[in-house]
Amino acid sequence: MTEFLDEAETLQTNMEGIKQLSESLATFNESFASWLYVMNMNALTTDWIQIRLDSLNKEQVRRDELAQSFAIVNLDLEKHAREAAEALQRAQAEEKARMEREALQAQAQAQADRTAMTEMTEVDTTYLANTTTATTSTTNKSALPPKKKPGAKPKMTAKERKERSMELERIISCLPLEFRGSDPGLRRNMETVIEGLMNAPNNTVKLPDLIKPPDLNQARVNKCLIALVNRKAVQKDNSTGTVLYRWVGIP
Repeated sequence: MTEFLDEAETLQTNMEGIKQLSESLATFNESFASWLYVMNMNALTTDWIQIRLDSLNKEQVRRDELAQSFAIVNLDLEKHAREAAEALQRAQAEEKARMEREALQAQAQAQADRTAMTEMTEVDTTYLANTTTATTSTTNKSALPPKKKPGAKPKMTAKERKERSMELERIISCLPLEFRGSDPGLRRNMETVIEGLMNAPNNTVKLPDLIKPPDLNQARVNKCLIALVNRKAVQKDNSTGTVLYRWVGIP
């Protein structure tokens, strides 16, 4: 029994020693693992050399110079932006003034067209009255030979016809779009009116002399004459009490 107790005590002592050894190994393992982790992290880091004071001052000076350069660039950009904004405002003001001038010119043109149309209407009324009188007097003067109508187109050579065609093309190209081909009938009417003015004595005619029904009626003649007067190719004169149209031409 005594031997058994001694053996049991020895076994207990050995077990305590093994337990202490296990704790020591666990502590070692933890410390060794920490050391390995520190070594691994150290391998991933970079040793930075401590900068010298004079180098630090130079770096500060360089940064100050860069900041000053950036400030100058910013001032230049702000100046250019202000100049661009002022130029844009001037352009907008000029565009607005131009549009106002065009609107005023359009109003003046419309007023001139209305005035010309009113005068045309007065001429037409006079023409109708004169036509009635002329019809009455024609009965009494039937024996007289008929007068040649002013503005009749004389016979021309082939060269003259070609030159006249080129001149008509040049004149019509200066007129509004509606006379330049969008309405072929109106273009033919304009050519007839221009030729009537060119062929008339002293290049001067009255409105009734240009009427050639049914194609070239009174309204078409009025429209063509208004366009020519506005283009300053024809000069209107009513100083004698009768409205006359004189061909001036387009330079």
